[in-house]
Amino acid sequence: MKQSVIVELSTPDIIERLEEERKQLVKLKMNHAVSPLENPNKIKDYRKTVARLETELKKRKLAGQAQKQQ
Repeated sequence: MKQSVIVELSTPDIIERLEEERKQLVKLKMNHAVSPLENPNKIKDYRKTVARLETELKKRKLAGQAQKQQ
């Protein structure tokens, strides 16, 4: 998922998507531990997507706090 798509999502959608992506990442890691995946780069892609979602969520929280202080 690209950053431009993530920015367009609402905050509840980001939270929901983050939970789904984390579940998928855990599932992929477990499957890879049992038997190697055909494309282990999927794990890297999911990890990056989770990081992007967390970053956007953190950025929105900080922006919300900055608005409250002003």
